[in-house]
Amino acid sequence: MVSNFSAEQKMADKLEERRASHSIRKLIPANSSMIDFCSNDYLGLARSETVLREVEAEWKRLKSFGNHQLIGSGGSRLLAGDSDYAQELENELAVFYKSESVLLFNSGYTANIALFSSIPKRGDTILYDELIHASVRDGIRMSTAKSWSFTHNDLSNLEELLKKSTGTVYVAAEAVYSMDGDECPLEELVTLCEKYNAAFILDEAHSNGLYGEKGEGIAVAKNLHARIFARLLTFGKAAGCHGAVVAGSTLLHDYLVNFARPFIYTTALPIHDLAVIKMAVQNIGKQDQLRKQLFSFVNYFREQAEQYSSINLLASNSPIQGILLRGNENAKRISAKCAENNLDVRAILSPTVAEGEERLRVVIHAYNHPLEIDELLRIIAEAS
Repeated sequence: MVSNFSAEQKMADKLEERRASHSIRKLIPANSSMIDFCSNDYLGLARSETVLREVEAEWKRLKSFGNHQLIGSGGSRLLAGDSDYAQELENELAVFYKSESVLLFNSGYTANIALFSSIPKRGDTILYDELIHASVRDGIRMSTAKSWSFTHNDLSNLEELLKKSTGTVYVAAEAVYSMDGDECPLEELVTLCEKYNAAFILDEAHSNGLYGEKGEGIAVAKNLHARIFARLLTFGKAAGCHGAVVAGSTLLHDYLVNFARPFIYTTALPIHDLAVIKMAVQNIGKQDQLRKQLFSFVNYFREQAEQYSSINLLASNSPIQGILLRGNENAKRISAKCAENNLDVRAILSPTVAEGEERLRVVIHAYNHPLEIDELLRIIAEAS
């Protein structure tokens, strides 16, 4: 029997449900005239004139070789899309991230889909932190392995699940969680995975560029990188550009090239994008002073926020600072109040976070100023 509801009517009904719960999403163009407390451009490299000049110089150098693929890559890397430049960049990134090998992906989302859809098989088990990123969850849905979530950062709960897991076991966590901003207990997780012979996968999307002597990430900073099965490092946050790598063994690299459908069937990043990644990562390695400045501002933000009893701040020492507001309508109202005062900070609504945990996701940057932080906190406190 043909349904009485058209495809358009079903979509309209679902959107109306979102409007009724004040959780409708809309595209809001970034406003460069506003004070940025929302982007993931932690170090300001996306707006860096230095990086831009270095990319332009690299691009000029590449064009002098007469490369015929200046705009697009021409296909997937297994067809026409590979290049000496891409392989040289991967080698350079492997050295930077202290990995045996890395494989480039078009985004962190694609990389996580590739990892979790292709490696765990039927009979295996995936255990993942309940606050893991949506890209990991989507990759898990595409896998034939069993999967269970464990309570956020709860090692006891994870160990209970490890004891009853079957097949090859994979454990997934984020180095820094994208909505709460807190860190995983990395050393304890690595040790627990070794105890149960589980393969540990660490998403370093929000720690890449910020931790370590040269910004190589938390795993390198804690000298745990060699004990981790796979690390995901994206370039869309602190690096200020686009793309990602999966870092691990040469065996992992070769496996993904052969079995990861999001890699095999995706048009490769064009050479210009690779040049941007190269220059951005080279600059990350030089930004120790910016990293220190960033974390001094994070500390300042938290110290000042404690002066306001109406501000309910989540525990985080990273640039991601969550202020719980409860209720989609309330979170949107206070975000709008900030915008009226030229402060760009976005509300995070359910169902992106659990109902009752709606919040402002405040992002601190190396280019913010203490006076801007003071103004932001004053506006939020008055509106709360």
